[in-house]
Amino acid sequence: MAAARVVSGATTPNMPGAALASMARRNWLLAILLAAGLALRVVTQLAYRPALLFIDSIKYLFGAYAGNDPPGYQLALKVFLRVGTLPMVVAVQHLLGLAMAVALYVILRRRGVPRWLAALATAPILLDGYQLQIEQSIMPDTAFEALIVAGLVCLLWQPRPRVWMILTAGLALGASATVRQVGEIFILPALVYVLIAVPGWRGKLIKAAALCAAFALPILVISFRNYVTIRHFSLAPYAAGTIYGRAAAAADCATLTLPRYERALCPSPSQQARGPDWLDHGATSPIKYVTPPPGMPHVTMAANFSRRVFEQQPWRVARAISKDAVKLFAVQRVTSPGDTSVTRWQFQRAFPLYPPYITNAHGRLRFAQLNPAGKVIVIVQGRRFGDQPGVSPGLAGFLRGYQLDGGYTPGPLFLFTVLAGLAGSIGVLRRQVSPAQRATATACLLTFLSAVAVLLASDLFEFSWRYQLPALVTLPPAGALGLTVIAGYIAARRQRATQPTPGLARRPRSVPGEERPGSHRKDRAPAG
Repeated sequence: MAAARVVSGATTPNMPGAALASMARRNWLLAILLAAGLALRVVTQLAYRPALLFIDSIKYLFGAYAGNDPPGYQLALKVFLRVGTLPMVVAVQHLLGLAMAVALYVILRRRGVPRWLAALATAPILLDGYQLQIEQSIMPDTAFEALIVAGLVCLLWQPRPRVWMILTAGLALGASATVRQVGEIFILPALVYVLIAVPGWRGKLIKAAALCAAFALPILVISFRNYVTIRHFSLAPYAAGTIYGRAAAAADCATLTLPRYERALCPSPSQQARGPDWLDHGATSPIKYVTPPPGMPHVTMAANFSRRVFEQQPWRVARAISKDAVKLFAVQRVTSPGDTSVTRWQFQRAFPLYPPYITNAHGRLRFAQLNPAGKVIVIVQGRRFGDQPGVSPGLAGFLRGYQLDGGYTPGPLFLFTVLAGLAGSIGVLRRQVSPAQRATATACLLTFLSAVAVLLASDLFEFSWRYQLPALVTLPPAGALGLTVIAGYIAARRQRATQPTPGLARRPRSVPGEERPGSHRKDRAPAG
């Protein structure tokens, strides 16, 4: 006993290290991918100082102009930057990227996905160059993805989610809508999942109501905040006109019935060819110079025009959206005519600046905006938000070469995960399955529907490679779950095929010398 205690006591200090080493050996593929993902993120952090910025970054940093997004990311930055810096912001975003991979791996393993397949499903979020670029940027996309993953993990933690899991998932998914309004779409797949996974109609109704209440809470809080600050109870008060670009690009104004004052919103063919993003934001777009009737807000006029296009020409709009949706499956990341340039989301060899909004003023970042008269108004200038802007040429060149020469998730792989996710989701319709197989199929359904919902909802407005990034945290997990469902179905069929058919079991041998009935016939049945 004493010797045992001595041995136990001697090994106690090494137990955490031994457990960690054992875990790494069991999950060796994930450990390799995590190490590679961590190394790429360290290189990215060192390559660009203090962070990568985009025109929209000043909206999130300072609320410099009325944007289309809800203020969730802006409010989080405001709190964080009271004690932190821009390099700290992107460091947290890089850590979120690693955490998302681990969370997805854990939940896939809990739903029966093999280790190797669960690890491969995390490779896109860990290694994709566009994911690395957006994590280094002062943009809301990483936070949006992290909230999606948090919501899915909470819902899938147990085959029959408890109330607290559903409440937590609802809060996370609802909070995603406060970062990007398209997150509102997640209530639909989440509700479908709860209604399928929860047994009994009473339980279904109670937990569905809990999900809706939790989902609505963050949205209502931000809407009330907007009402207090700008007297407009809305999640994204300035987003009503953003559908104009999609509607105007798809419209056939020659056959469209419009009020006379809305005719000015009809773009010319050359303007339509420039795509939804330009029609929404271009300086010479019709939406920029049209004058609404007296008493009608500009946003209302644009929203009315868009509604008429969607109601009168739905097939033209649907065709435009479908053409954009299939671009995700392209072999290469290219810019199609009328799309936002993919170069916005690619690593550059020099520090990206956007005059007059973001400039390098004598070695220091200067942020500015334009007043209604077009005059440049400096918001802030100096080192308050980190070090001087700079680039490490060697590291930046490596990252650019990595990203452009194959360091991204190929479109055919996304297509494969869509097909596998669809096949696995159909598994919920099978009746004769084990509880574990049904749990895997329902998990596949949730992740697959979430992917389809968020990607199509984004394409409803416009196509941008930036808006396709949620595919990295939804489609590969859906594909892995789908493949697991398919493999389980094939294994079950093989097992049934090898089992003897009831009623045809082998008859017992007869006693020597005893004649079996019918043994005198030449055509008697064989003993087996």
